[in-house]
Amino acid sequence: MPTQLISFCRCIHIFGKSSYSLPSRSRNAFPISNNLLESGESLCSSVQSRNTSFFNKVTATQLWKGVTSVSNAGRKRGRGKGVGKKHAKDLNRGQVIGLGKVNMVWPGLNAPILQGKELVQQKQLPPDTEREAKLLKIRDFMGVFRPVRLSPLERGWSGTKMHGRSVGPPDPVGLDTFEGFDTKVLEMKNVAVMDGNFGRKKRFSVVAFTGNKNGLAGYAIGKNPDGRAAIKRAKNKAGQKLLFIERYNQHTVLHDFFCQFGQTKIYVYKKPEGFGLVCHRAIRTMCEVIGIKDLYAKIEGSTNLQHIVKAFMIGVLRQKPYDAMAEDKQLFVVEQREENEDLPVVLAAPTRCRELKEIPSHENLDFRTYGFDGRIVLRRRNFVPFYTSLPSWQNHLLKTEFKRNSNEVKLRLFNDYDGMKSHLTAKHPECDQKYAAALHKKQLMEAAAANENE
Repeated sequence: MPTQLISFCRCIHIFGKSSYSLPSRSRNAFPISNNLLESGESLCSSVQSRNTSFFNKVTATQLWKGVTSVSNAGRKRGRGKGVGKKHAKDLNRGQVIGLGKVNMVWPGLNAPILQGKELVQQKQLPPDTEREAKLLKIRDFMGVFRPVRLSPLERGWSGTKMHGRSVGPPDPVGLDTFEGFDTKVLEMKNVAVMDGNFGRKKRFSVVAFTGNKNGLAGYAIGKNPDGRAAIKRAKNKAGQKLLFIERYNQHTVLHDFFCQFGQTKIYVYKKPEGFGLVCHRAIRTMCEVIGIKDLYAKIEGSTNLQHIVKAFMIGVLRQKPYDAMAEDKQLFVVEQREENEDLPVVLAAPTRCRELKEIPSHENLDFRTYGFDGRIVLRRRNFVPFYTSLPSWQNHLLKTEFKRNSNEVKLRLFNDYDGMKSHLTAKHPECDQKYAAALHKKQLMEAAAANENE
């Protein structure tokens, strides 16, 4: 079979009946059949080469955008809302009107016109060498979000929310400063109002409560489109609406009372020292700012926060002193405590006390009911254990019947007879609680006297 030799070729194609000639010097390199050449099939594979690519057609910014950005479909679903936002640096940040490279005092601009009774004069101060460095530092940190680390006691009610968080004392008014005051944010929410020209106008509504933890407190509501401005407005308004709240021994309320605003009803109980604040978190925050340390409060009805604040403030301001209570009822106000063995202690006395025959039988003399204006707290029915229906429980009740209500009987005897006595003590002195001790003491004295005589 005749053969031909090819030394170098990229691709050979025979189209139709056209002939293809090879150089004579290349006939000793590679044997190939004449029939293969006449068939027109490719001898070598075709490789496509490009001098440009995707990576050198676009810039580095566009490449990174393709990696980090969100597709149009994802953007419609709410993804990548903060991607691609460029925060411009505010070059006015850190600048104060009236303060520049030349450190000057300008009355009425960066300094008060009057300092006490003296007129402030314009004067030049020593140059501030650190001013430029401070401005550059502020601009370098601009646009970088750094979460503020707060101690667990300053985080408020729910972590990152403003509710229950301290925002400092109100701003001074003239020469009057609010030293020792603290302000807590009780509520911060978005509100909106429809306007004929601007449509729905959104603002922040803030309820702030301020006090000095020594009985002086006040609250206010501030609104502003900016959250910080709303907090500042509410804080400063609260500082201008201060009220004095009386406390019992500087740790609790004067007496149990009932207060109501709208459908919010609050029953407040006076508690001994060390009990703590067992109440709604808004009431607890207000008590901490006022200076109340021990209290129990029960809320019925609506738990709207503004209604809770208003109702509690109405209640603490309507507290009656013990002298006013004694004059109102024309009876003695008496207190009994466990640490005093429940002995009665007179807190207030009227100018004229009613006699027993002057008190009608239907008059309620319960002090708590008097403080609650005749209302009764709604209490849930106690859960009945399963064993109360068993015969063994009935046997237990029979065995312990002799000491049933012993505490109540003891209190009544102490109140009526100043000790564990009764109307039969004079006739039967051995029934007195102190009889055994007195008899033993008498026997010891007689024995000692007998020894002396001997």
